[in-house]
Amino acid sequence: MQTLVIATRNAHKTREIHQMLGSGWDVRDLTALPHAPEVEETGQTFQDNAVLKAVTISRYVTGLVLADDSGLEVDALNGVPGVRSARFAGPGATDADNRNLLLKELAKVPGDRFPARFCCVMALASQGEVLGTFPGVVEGEVIPAERGSGGFGYDPMFIPRGYQETFAELPPVIKNSISHRARALARMLEFLRS
Repeated sequence: MQTLVIATRNAHKTREIHQMLGSGWDVRDLTALPHAPEVEETGQTFQDNAVLKAVTISRYVTGLVLADDSGLEVDALNGVPGVRSARFAGPGATDADNRNLLLKELAKVPGDRFPARFCCVMALASQGEVLGTFPGVVEGEVIPAERGSGGFGYDPMFIPRGYQETFAELPPVIKNSISHRARALARMLEFLRS
């Protein structure tokens, strides 16, 4: 069984990645590693932040470390919240705080559906070295409302292209097969197989 440490303390993200990888993986996160540092996301891009987290944490653990940075880009808001998606409403903001601020910003723009995309870059590292980076994008649209109780983050507001349901309304097995994170993870697995 392959062990993979996810450079996050976000239980939702860890669970999602574990579900996508399946039972052949021992997936752990930083909640099991209290000595691991908090890594401040100071990068200007998703890739910058993913690499920063993966490299830093890989200096504290043995084996493979996977970090992801992801976010929502809304065209009508010039790509906002983008790389600041998790901190959109400020330091310590909750998912609900971030969605509420996004709803306020969308209220200033005419329309009821807004082209958007979820972007993800995963970085794989070991012993302080980057082994590879893997992007994933899913196109869709954001609605100025929240629908569904699944998922996390902006999932209740995002409808992926080809669907009528938000990520929060779709069953996890569907979301986990089409999401930005799933696409990045597939590229990472392809890299490991080769």
